[in-house]
Amino acid sequence: MSESEDPTATVVRLLQKNIRVVKEDNSIASILVSQEWYDRELFKNYDGQITVGLVESRDTKIEMSGRIRRRLGSLRVNVWATDKQGSSDNGKQIRNKTVEEINRVIRQNRNKPNTTEYNFAGLGYPEGDPHKAFQTGAASELQPEHANWNELTSLEYQKIWYSDDQRHSKSHNINGEYALMLFRFKIESREKAVKQIVLSFEGYGSAPVGFGVTVKVWNHVAGAWQNAHYGTDEADETVTITLTSNLTDYIDDEQYVWLLARTTNPSDGMTSAILYCDYACCTVTVNGITYLDIVSFRDADRVDTKPFIYRTEFTLKSWCFEDVGGVF
Repeated sequence: MSESEDPTATVVRLLQKNIRVVKEDNSIASILVSQEWYDRELFKNYDGQITVGLVESRDTKIEMSGRIRRRLGSLRVNVWATDKQGSSDNGKQIRNKTVEEINRVIRQNRNKPNTTEYNFAGLGYPEGDPHKAFQTGAASELQPEHANWNELTSLEYQKIWYSDDQRHSKSHNINGEYALMLFRFKIESREKAVKQIVLSFEGYGSAPVGFGVTVKVWNHVAGAWQNAHYGTDEADETVTITLTSNLTDYIDDEQYVWLLARTTNPSDGMTSAILYCDYACCTVTVNGITYLDIVSFRDADRVDTKPFIYRTEFTLKSWCFEDVGGVF
């Protein structure tokens, strides 16, 4: 049975994945996003904090029977910052930059707050967690836990950070064997709240017989690679797998989703099979709020403490629609 995600969890993840505060020395500020409330001790390790809480949720019926309903939510988002010794930005600057980022992120994602893209941007070896990428050569499609998978190096990870034509390639020249890559994505939502999973691989494959790439997703219940999709171009193309049913079969017990890509054709022992990857990602949509926007925000600094606490409070509005079923 499916469930709806807590709207505060949706907003926390939205901000956590998209907020990017750049300090005056061009370094990235460390901003913690969490549910309420503010914790002063966190400033020892973070430049600022964002807290999210639910103020009110109102249920309204959309049609006469009351079967179709809209849940209207009011959420409170607070930005907290203070002066830190040795930082290129004072607390007020961090607060103001974070406020601008919240405005940007929510405006850009107002119609899809419940959709999250997981990718490898900024990750490397051995810091690849929670997402990891592997490669190997084999005559068959190896299971995710097979010992022959080798994780990408830091330099190899950088080539799949973005869709920018800076490709990573895996070459394999044993007769009858393919070049393969494996991508592991860590899903942060509860699996029963997931509504749709879209897995994308951007790249292509070449081999003596011809061009082609095959992508599949791992069904941990069946213990098999399934939902094969194919690319045939001799240049970058995006091959996607869209899952909308039996989603818990594809999210394993550790909340991982696994994507396999391989050359459609094998090497002949003389000419290599080469798999090129420019980008890979997993986009997850959850049941829950489908609209989010800013109502207002105001400064609420605390100057009765030392150092001062710079605070801005946002009021957000959200909604989701539900079919409650029943006989009317």
